[in-house]
Amino acid sequence: MIVRLIAVTLLGWMLGFAWFAIFLPQPLDGRKTDAIVVLTGGAGRIDRGLALLEAGATKRMLISGVDRAVRPVELAAQYHTRESLFSCCITLGREAIDTRSNAIETARWLERRDYKTVRLITTDWHMRRAALELRQALPARVAIVYDAVPSRPSLTMLAREYNKYLLRRAAALIGI
Repeated sequence: MIVRLIAVTLLGWMLGFAWFAIFLPQPLDGRKTDAIVVLTGGAGRIDRGLALLEAGATKRMLISGVDRAVRPVELAAQYHTRESLFSCCITLGREAIDTRSNAIETARWLERRDYKTVRLITTDWHMRRAALELRQALPARVAIVYDAVPSRPSLTMLAREYNKYLLRRAAALIGI
């Protein structure tokens, strides 16, 4: 009986992992939203957010999880964009240190501005867990659209992220 339970659990994990790895979220079109939220930590995320902001897909952007030492002028230079864009339209969120605190920081930022739609930008392998955290932190009236930055994650990275996702789902089910 125990062996069968372990075998079924392992099979369920493997099938879930295959789904997680094969069907990674994809980039979205340039549709408009009230705001963009970019979670720091992966290549191409800030570039994607800046390109959409400059294309007029939104008027405001939060970059969540920025180190306290980073200044807007440094980001403008690093990403080859005008500094005035950081003055008018970009908020550097400096409170978040992990995915869960990214969601809390984002929820507070969106609440202060009464936005109804937000585009979440993060790496494809990170999107499901980030979206889960954000959905839990936001009121139901806020619509989230997912815009994943494509990457080439290793199987180890995917397995680690899948396990984190499963643990977060389980914690959410019991109210943590």
